[in-house]
Amino acid sequence: MSAFLYILQCADQSYYVGTTRGSLEKRVAEHQSATFGGYTATRRPVILVFQQSFDRIEDAIAAERQVKGWRREKKEALIRGDTAALPALAKRGRIAAVSKSSS
Repeated sequence: MSAFLYILQCADQSYYVGTTRGSLEKRVAEHQSATFGGYTATRRPVILVFQQSFDRIEDAIAAERQVKGWRREKKEALIRGDTAALPALAKRGRIAAVSKSSS
């Protein structure tokens, strides 16, 4: 069975990062109809803007945790498929954090 990492763009332009096993279409429909409540329930409609499949749910969950920690700019590079920009965006974030802490 496959698993998916997915990113939804909400009506308020925020991003929701999640994972699911099995049918991604069914999971997106559940977000769209607010079946389980939660973050997207009050931010509908949602649009699927990114998906990546994994053989194991554990790998999808690990990727979800990683992407959830990213700033918006880095998530948008992933959504665009601009994987070459990801390392630079990560470095820029560390430099900015170091600069703030030394001020």
